[in-house]
Amino acid sequence: MNITKNEKQTTAHPEADRPREHCGVFGIYGHPDAARLTYFGLYALQHRGQESCGIVSGDGCRVRQQRGLGLVSEVFDPKLLDQLPGHLAIGHVRYSTTGSTLLVNAQPFVVQHAGQSLAIGHNGTLTNAREIRHSLEEGGSIFQSTMDTEVIVHLMARHRGANTVESLINALDHVRGSYSLVLATADQVIAARDPHGFRPLSLGQLNGAWVVASETCALDLVQADYWRDVEPGEIVVLDAAGLHSYKPFPALPQRSCIFEYIYFARPDSQVFGKSVYLVRKRLGAALVREHPLSADLVMPFPDSGIYAALGYAEASRIPFEFGVIRNHYVGRTFIQPSQTMRDFSVKVKLNPVREILKGKRVVVVEDSIIRGTTTRSRVKSLREAGAKEVSLLVSCPPTRFPCYYGIDFSHKGELIASQQEVEQIRDFLGLDYLGYLSLDGMVAATQTDHDSFCLSCFSGEYPVTLGKDFSKTCFEDDICAPGPIEAEVVCEKV
Repeated sequence: MNITKNEKQTTAHPEADRPREHCGVFGIYGHPDAARLTYFGLYALQHRGQESCGIVSGDGCRVRQQRGLGLVSEVFDPKLLDQLPGHLAIGHVRYSTTGSTLLVNAQPFVVQHAGQSLAIGHNGTLTNAREIRHSLEEGGSIFQSTMDTEVIVHLMARHRGANTVESLINALDHVRGSYSLVLATADQVIAARDPHGFRPLSLGQLNGAWVVASETCALDLVQADYWRDVEPGEIVVLDAAGLHSYKPFPALPQRSCIFEYIYFARPDSQVFGKSVYLVRKRLGAALVREHPLSADLVMPFPDSGIYAALGYAEASRIPFEFGVIRNHYVGRTFIQPSQTMRDFSVKVKLNPVREILKGKRVVVVEDSIIRGTTTRSRVKSLREAGAKEVSLLVSCPPTRFPCYYGIDFSHKGELIASQQEVEQIRDFLGLDYLGYLSLDGMVAATQTDHDSFCLSCFSGEYPVTLGKDFSKTCFEDDICAPGPIEAEVVCEKV
């Protein structure tokens, strides 16, 4: 049975108003317990994708795979991990930006070609994948999924007679967009990052083993030492001979996604060379300079906006409080309320502390406003709890344009700021005051050069040309998926 867009919307999580994480990747070479360490690495990266996950391991002669729909803790258990022996592994957590939430689209994606197996996990979005896919299909290629990632392995297969690295270089020379990749054969782990460096990718070492991960928090959890970032345009090969670096592509201007600092990355991570925690505090301090308000307390809506709110409270000397408390035990699939209980999905997760809010002038600090519907309900709950005034400050500029490089707001109509001015948004949300951080103030808080970032969701200036009709979020009608957990074992001679 096909899942339509309408069906997907009716079963949406109450947090659907938030910008959704793209994906997270992890890889390790040279450790006897590679799959288990990958499991923990994915646990640390769970915030980057909650729809599906997978692990592929290799022992020099065989590739094994386990993947499923759901969280890492829901898909994997000790028994499954025991079925993934080997000294190398790669893993992936997914939130779809192209292709639906179906097991067939879970990653790592494994293919067999010319007697060998190849697994690939991808964080990002390829902007010309549709055209490449159509061209490959006209040439006889048969696709197994609706993911843009699959075009990479088909392009690699077309480059016959070359080794894996040469095939990958040839494939990546044809694709455009954002990608941080991990690949695995039976005896190699390969990592690659697009020439603009949209998405983060870090290298670490653990007792002689090499580790690669989307964020350094995953390195921390497995007790690996951060070594350096995979550079934009670099391909890193990890095998029995150690680490090999290739830089086959012309240098391009760096365009790191600034939303990693604003929202996506975990605050205990270091991405693009900076501490996420400290950047978010500086974003909050920058809000004080641009929007100095008089208030009784500063608060976030947990867990978003906490560190920017801390920065605002510290710089403004207004007390920081948790005016609402989050229920951390709300699952992703709890039963949706009826229309007559339309605010229940918000209240079940966040409950106001009336004694803190009653009669107070409240400044809420948020990291972003995308669609505005959830924020409106949350502001209403503060009013009902007795807040005298409610102001909202956002630690980035209005998000007015779609993202085509790995974030799920790929339609301008989804963005409240693309259709309304700040005053209109303020009134819609039921606020006394609404203030956004300026573009210059946001970039200055990162302490990084302005030209190093992709700012397209704020400015509408896209650093990579978009493919034809790229506004669609999937390639074709979705296909049916197998059962809840799929295991594949592929023999491969070295």
